[in-house]
Amino acid sequence: MTATISALVHLVDDDDAVRGALARLLASVGLRVQGWADAQQFLGGFDREAIGAVVLDVRMPGIGGLALLDVLRERGVDQPVIMLTGHGTVEMCRRAFKSGAAEFLEKPVDDEALLEAVQTAVRHHSRSRARDGADRAARERFARLSEREREVLALVIEGLTAKQIARRLALSPRTVETHRAHLSEKLEVQSLAQLVRRYAALIEGRGNGTA
Repeated sequence: MTATISALVHLVDDDDAVRGALARLLASVGLRVQGWADAQQFLGGFDREAIGAVVLDVRMPGIGGLALLDVLRERGVDQPVIMLTGHGTVEMCRRAFKSGAAEFLEKPVDDEALLEAVQTAVRHHSRSRARDGADRAARERFARLSEREREVLALVIEGLTAKQIARRLALSPRTVETHRAHLSEKLEVQSLAQLVRRYAALIEGRGNGTA
């Protein structure tokens, strides 16, 4: 539960009674909840930067839940979305998942099923944001490297020794060791395994012209 304590769950449902009951349920496990009576209010005021999830009713006046789900994905919103409906069909469920819904639950929703779905979604979102942050930091550190340091890094990741790298790049082994020391410092890694795990994909992408 600790991963969900500071999460913010957006609850979008035009039924005041349902929205209130679900808000109390989610708050009972330490989740912060912000309720919205319709899609327009939600789109105008929700915090897309917060860790959390969106619980979204399918049938609402104006912009319906499935249309709102499409808008969120078009805008690149990464919070997982849990769809609720009192009149579900196989086609509706299929469309929701195709549009990126994390879960599709029918009303009256079982309390435990909703709590499990929301807490699972929040944990996944938290881990995804952490990975994104680590990837962004890795790209920023990689950008600090000189061209020669990037060449050395690529060969280190290939598994070459300092002597092999020196021969490949026509450098002295001592110069290669200096470059390797600079790599560890600039990239803030403590081991070869950590270096490979964080930077192999960047090197590969750069080699393919995609980074």
